[in-house]
Amino acid sequence: MEFDFLSPVDDAIIQYVKGLSSQHLGSKVAFHTDKEFPDTDQIKVAVVGVLENRGDSKAFEEVDLMAIRKELYSLFPGNWQSSIADLGDILPGNSLEDTFFALQKVASKLIRKGIIPIVLGGTQDLTYALYRGYDHLEQMVNLVTIDSKFDFGKQEQGISSDSYLSKIILDEPNNLFNYCNVGYQTYYNSQEEIDLIEKLYFDAYRLGEISNNIELAEPVFRDADIVSIDLNSVKSSYSGNFITFTPNGFDGKEICSLSRYAGISDKVSSLGIFNHNNKKEEAVLIAQIIWYFIEGVNYRSNEYPFGTREHYLKYIVPLENEELVFYKSNKTDRWWIEINIFSGQHNKLKKNTLLPCSHEEYLSACNQEIPERWWKAQRKNSL
Repeated sequence: MEFDFLSPVDDAIIQYVKGLSSQHLGSKVAFHTDKEFPDTDQIKVAVVGVLENRGDSKAFEEVDLMAIRKELYSLFPGNWQSSIADLGDILPGNSLEDTFFALQKVASKLIRKGIIPIVLGGTQDLTYALYRGYDHLEQMVNLVTIDSKFDFGKQEQGISSDSYLSKIILDEPNNLFNYCNVGYQTYYNSQEEIDLIEKLYFDAYRLGEISNNIELAEPVFRDADIVSIDLNSVKSSYSGNFITFTPNGFDGKEICSLSRYAGISDKVSSLGIFNHNNKKEEAVLIAQIIWYFIEGVNYRSNEYPFGTREHYLKYIVPLENEELVFYKSNKTDRWWIEINIFSGQHNKLKKNTLLPCSHEEYLSACNQEIPERWWKAQRKNSL
């Protein structure tokens, strides 16, 4: 029933793909057509279009994903094992809430089947519907956005591409455990919003921090369930978006690197790419962002939380009032830090879990500096 919300891929795309060589990505993709629907038991990654932009009052064009699909399917795949499908589009409902409902149902079905949806919007408020797709999975959710703004907005203005995050934080059921913004630009965010991020023990990294050392972002994506990309986080000289002019932002190489980090994360189970402008120039970059995400998915190492700690080296760092425990993977050289999770009635039950971190955070701990990531996670768990 959930897939009834999906309309087939435009026949013009099917004909375009047929004109490509057998080496192009398009020939490796299973398409939802008028005659058949892909076998979801054989799929690892699914492209889903959502032709909805009513979350932006300034939007004046209908969402058109034709150029993105043409650019994507004309690329050559890597040495990939993961099977890919294009499940078509969710058409705008009678109301914005109808579209949210359809995306929520489709996303939930795919995630339950172990399929990673790549959602092409539309406006970024569709992230809310993607988040609601986890409601019946009985798990807490970590959301990472690549965005120049926090998108809190005003509570009374309702949901929009500029305010969806407030709705995620406030609405029940509240499944959000952590939110992290990658690439915010201070002059686009009020001091009140920046203070709120700190008060809620959320994480945020300025554009300059990530551009100077992009590896800072890798542990962030390793702990994410949903990744939402706002194309306005990319500078216009790289995206080709001169309708919404963005003088500062990530360059093409950086946004593709972040997308690959998201793909290579064993935990990321959905990706959204939003706020594009329907133009061919930006479609080229979006296609490459998707390509790098799928590339990452094909190089997943199935480490924690899916592996066991037998394949890790354990490091114990004594501090003045605390003892920090780190683990380093023998397989990938990636690092984790142990945190205590309190659960049960009155938080009396304690168990340990691992939080992704960097080698630099281990070195800081050796210099008697408590990693901020660890401190925030501990404070959040004690609430």
